[in-house]
Amino acid sequence: MVGFAEISGADTAWVLVSAALVLLMTLPGVALFYAGMVRRKNVLDTLAAVLGTACVVSVVWFAVGYSLAFTPGSAWIGGLDRLWFGGLDYQLLTQQVAINPIAPRIPEAAYAIFQMTFAIITAALIVGALVERMRFGALMLFMLLWSLFVYVPVAHWVWEPNGWLARMGALDFAGGAVVHVNAGAAGLACACYLGRRTGYGREPFQPYNLGWTMLGSSLLWIGWLGFNGGSALAADGRAALAMVVTHLAAACGGIGWALGEWLFHRRISLLGLCSGLVAGLVAVTPAAGYVSMASGAVIGLIAGLVCYWGATGFKRWLGADDALDVFGVHGLGGMVGALLTGVFASYTIAGVHGNVLAQAVAVVVVAVAVFSFVATCVLMWVTDRIIAVRVDVHDEQMGLDISQHREQVGH
Repeated sequence: MVGFAEISGADTAWVLVSAALVLLMTLPGVALFYAGMVRRKNVLDTLAAVLGTACVVSVVWFAVGYSLAFTPGSAWIGGLDRLWFGGLDYQLLTQQVAINPIAPRIPEAAYAIFQMTFAIITAALIVGALVERMRFGALMLFMLLWSLFVYVPVAHWVWEPNGWLARMGALDFAGGAVVHVNAGAAGLACACYLGRRTGYGREPFQPYNLGWTMLGSSLLWIGWLGFNGGSALAADGRAALAMVVTHLAAACGGIGWALGEWLFHRRISLLGLCSGLVAGLVAVTPAAGYVSMASGAVIGLIAGLVCYWGATGFKRWLGADDALDVFGVHGLGGMVGALLTGVFASYTIAGVHGNVLAQAVAVVVVAVAVFSFVATCVLMWVTDRIIAVRVDVHDEQMGLDISQHREQVGH
């Protein structure tokens, strides 16, 4: 275990800047990315869903989530000794040495808010799978439950040194399994539970504004440099390499998706480029601090091609109405990245050896029915017992902007 040290001003500044960049990915990155793809009558509800999720998850995180995720506790869940609504503010303000062994050179408050932004974006990604048909109040309750009972345990398993997947040797530099595979599996579960949108497969669903989607994906690309670079938890060479690897993977992800479109349709779309760069970013997330630049580029290219198939052929075969391809991009992209981390992880770069078996176990346990998918279905069922999760047909056809919020996009 790394020993404690005096707090580093440079490391602290970089982690705080990275936290702001990751929050930028959700607000407004994910919000614009998703809102541009839904129909006009559901734009404001989609924006509200992402914003409301950020509010709910922030409170849950500082109330209890951080303590359960990032204190030793057991191999399955952390303890309750770092509840942040318990009078610890002054202690945190006056810390002269770091107290969290995972982040030995930054104050705990900086580490906790950085990790909070990951909890926020993971939950916000799920919104893309259930847009245009879920009641807003039910969604907020579901996000509260999901962040506490699904995200927090998975973060503990993978990122807290005492977690059982961490002990097994699973590598997840910045959230391939914890964020993307987790959100992808949960999104698919939500889509299956809610059922298809009225008219799905029978009528065209015209995106509101793909310009918004491009802006959102660009903000995701920029913010991801903090997402992966900040996960080094230090202003050092590893952070710089992670940023370069991340950038190259995004570029190659866009190229990979475009290549798939060209081979099958002889055209390249703006939406495809946006989706491909996100796929590359997703896949390189678990690997960014462990692999070379060349490996990062290969991971991005493979992810672009695989996720193109996931959002087209695989989605048609699956039949679920995962509206904005959360599983096709984040679920499959996260799986690709987690497995390829085991292939490409370099001992010279990171001092660790890749273990494809450990990576496969992490992906299967988090992604398939064993935990994330099943737990999400259970939480949707619980939510449905308290607040009906799906809007009625009339409200859905009217649009959730009007039926849920009494607002609409101006002409």
